[in-house]
Amino acid sequence: MESMLNKLKSTVTKVTADVTSAVMGNPVTREFDVGRHIASGGNGLAWKIFHGTKKSTKQEVAVFVFDKKLIDKYQKFEKDQIIDSLKRGVQQLTRLRHPRLLTVQHPLEESRDCLAFCTEPVFASLANVLGNWENLPPSISPDIKDYKLYDVETKYGLLQVSEGLSFLHSSVKMVHGNVTPENIILNKSGAWKIMGFDFCISSSNPSEQEPNFPCKEWDPNLPSLCLPNPEYLAPEYILSVSCETASDMYSLGAVIYAVFNKGKPIFEVNKQDIYKSFSRQLDQLSRLGSSSLTSIPEEVREHVKLLLNVTPTVRPDADQMTKIPFFDDVGAVTLQYFDTLFQRDNLQKSQFFKGLPKVLPKLPKRVTVQRVLPCLTSEFVNPDMVPFVLPNVLLIAEECTKEEYVKLILPELGPVFKQQEPVQASNMILLIFLQKMDLLLTKTPPDEIKNSVLPMVYRALEAPSIQIQELCLNIIPTFANLIDYPSMKNALIPRIKNACLQTSSLAVRVNSLVCLGKILEYLDKWFVLDDILPFLQQIPSKEPAVLMGILGIYKCTFTHKKLGITKEQLAGKVLPHLIPLSIENNLNLNQFSSFIAVIKEMLSRLESEHRTKLEQLHMMQEQQRSLEIGNQMNASEETSVTHTGSQQIDKVFNNMGTDLLTGGESENKEDGLQNKQRRTKDLTDTLMDNITSLTSLSASTPKLSASSTFTSVPSAGLNMMFSTPIDNTKRNLTNGLNANLGFQTSGFSMPVNPNQNFFSGSSTAGVTTMTLGAAPTLSSYSPLSVPPAAVKQAQQRPADMSALNNLFGPQKPKVSMNQLSQQKPNQWLNQFVPPQGSPGMGSATMGVQANVMGQAAFGMQGNPFFNPQNFAQPPATMTSSSSASNDLKDLFG
Repeated sequence: MESMLNKLKSTVTKVTADVTSAVMGNPVTREFDVGRHIASGGNGLAWKIFHGTKKSTKQEVAVFVFDKKLIDKYQKFEKDQIIDSLKRGVQQLTRLRHPRLLTVQHPLEESRDCLAFCTEPVFASLANVLGNWENLPPSISPDIKDYKLYDVETKYGLLQVSEGLSFLHSSVKMVHGNVTPENIILNKSGAWKIMGFDFCISSSNPSEQEPNFPCKEWDPNLPSLCLPNPEYLAPEYILSVSCETASDMYSLGAVIYAVFNKGKPIFEVNKQDIYKSFSRQLDQLSRLGSSSLTSIPEEVREHVKLLLNVTPTVRPDADQMTKIPFFDDVGAVTLQYFDTLFQRDNLQKSQFFKGLPKVLPKLPKRVTVQRVLPCLTSEFVNPDMVPFVLPNVLLIAEECTKEEYVKLILPELGPVFKQQEPVQASNMILLIFLQKMDLLLTKTPPDEIKNSVLPMVYRALEAPSIQIQELCLNIIPTFANLIDYPSMKNALIPRIKNACLQTSSLAVRVNSLVCLGKILEYLDKWFVLDDILPFLQQIPSKEPAVLMGILGIYKCTFTHKKLGITKEQLAGKVLPHLIPLSIENNLNLNQFSSFIAVIKEMLSRLESEHRTKLEQLHMMQEQQRSLEIGNQMNASEETSVTHTGSQQIDKVFNNMGTDLLTGGESENKEDGLQNKQRRTKDLTDTLMDNITSLTSLSASTPKLSASSTFTSVPSAGLNMMFSTPIDNTKRNLTNGLNANLGFQTSGFSMPVNPNQNFFSGSSTAGVTTMTLGAAPTLSSYSPLSVPPAAVKQAQQRPADMSALNNLFGPQKPKVSMNQLSQQKPNQWLNQFVPPQGSPGMGSATMGVQANVMGQAAFGMQGNPFFNPQNFAQPPATMTSSSSASNDLKDLFG
């Protein structure tokens, strides 16, 4: 690893030293920074080409440097001739201005060590591209080594050279004299440019006369840099010491041959015996056949054969060459049109740009990036042309890598993102960008998305054009996954909601709802519940399409695994909103069915979830109640009773409390026990014993213990009067005393828990007394005055306990407040108070009407809840009408 780093360090140091030594002291370095060595060009590839940058403007240039060390081996006279030849070529190039000639940015500068001048950015010379790497750095760039000329590049490149020669021959009246691959430069955009005017010959006659080009005799004693390349030189130069414009056309034919033969010239020349070589070449040219040109495309093969003809007059001129069918290629013509674009008006440009998307796919990527893209982006300065140029730029961007896009395209799009004038062009730009939004969001860095792309989307949502709003709403779901969540939550969603609420267009409103429905999955649950669902209730219109959009959002939220609606919101917000919407008159049958299906599904889930919750709560309450009852029974067992009367009264009230808590089960057990007692005891004796015990109890007036086990009498039963006769075979004690025995029961008190829930069965001991029955005037009685008929009647007519069972028994299901609210007032009361005249609850015994007692007992008398009008339910009517928009089907079904 260390050796590799050292090697790299030495290479970089060597290259830096070469560059520094090459241009050190040259005035060019005052204005330009010289970078890496990228290519070579000119006669004999003597010029090293460096990448450069202008210090003041940071403009990219190419710096051509001729290092004088290359000619140290020559004598001073020869050195001067070489320098003069090089200077002449650069100075002539600087004076000429044409798109097909290399553009000079800074004139030639000479220092003690080198010559240097600057031109437009350059990629390489044609010779480098064809494999001649002379005077290149040791580490040749892969861009040059792996460079492959495409057919369209070759065709258009040769066409450019032909156009350049046509300019020289017709307009300048000049013969280039050294048209070779070394003097054809490929600039950064891939255009072929002519340089190397070291041996150019201008016409000696005035412009109105036939041009005459004086030619110098070949001098083999001159250094090679002072002579043109003989391999591309026309035979008349050597054999007849004459030249004309046709001589350049021969050179062009030789270049075409070399291009299609990997840089190999058609003839190799022995420079030591130049005349003999050319004589042999002349003979071969006279017998040149198509078999020698098999590598050249058939469309241009005959033209090349004519260009290489020995007779100059047979050769086609440059202007004729530009018109041959070989150059009528679509790609070549397109590239040619770009080079003349500055000459066209806006109408011609717009027509050309409209048809360009059909041509771009036929061009190689490198050609579109290097040649087409710079021409397109240069038109961004013309606001009227941007809508025509932008689709082509984005089409090229699709083929670029992310790095190429960021480097070459994104900087040019920056001003276009913000363009708002003229309004018509701005609207078209928005439409184009929206259609390619996925491309922009995929390849644009996140920071630039926030700064440039998303603001444009927001502008589109707020645009006055309904078409732009619709398009924006339609495409937002396609790239919603690429938008960061804060931007979506804080900027995008509010604008979509505003577009829905503020628009007067039904299409925009429906598309807003569809858009929201499609991007719900990218939002979190609570944002949807707290922000999106409440927004639905603000939508003012009731068109079927809008209603179906609202239903779709509810359904998506309800059924989505990530989202979901809580049962509280279902009951409190969603269903109260959906149910009225379902009976809108505009809905047709299918739409109404969709509403009802969603509502039923919601109700089903609501019932299931709440029932499950109540069942779990009921189980917990039952478990707690069991624990409390068990604790009370343990406490009762530990309580000691000091006398028999207290034990009997405790037994009576324990039995009654058990009836209240357990209902029929305790009664069945007690009945079994009493039946057994009835078989072993005389009924009359038992009754007399009970009366005797109560008499003694009355004399001693014992107090009930606070730990009395009868703790289940509810507070709601305060002031209730019980005087129903009860068979002593079932209860051992009637309510007080049997009225038929000829005496009245005295009022007595018992501890009651004021917080006791009558229907919950809680059994905490209370301290409040509950009076059972009024205390009428008591007549004196004697235990011996009980008539036998009373005993017989008690044995033959057992008391009807249905009233108590109805009041306290567990066989009645619990009634919820919602169910109570649906019943009429009398029905609600009758659940708790038996009707008048029922057995065991007669008015004669109770001394009060049942309905009056019920209202007094439950504290509801005079409550407006008992108004029968509050329970009237209006009939629900559901109608259906027009259909919803078909746009909702794909999303919501």
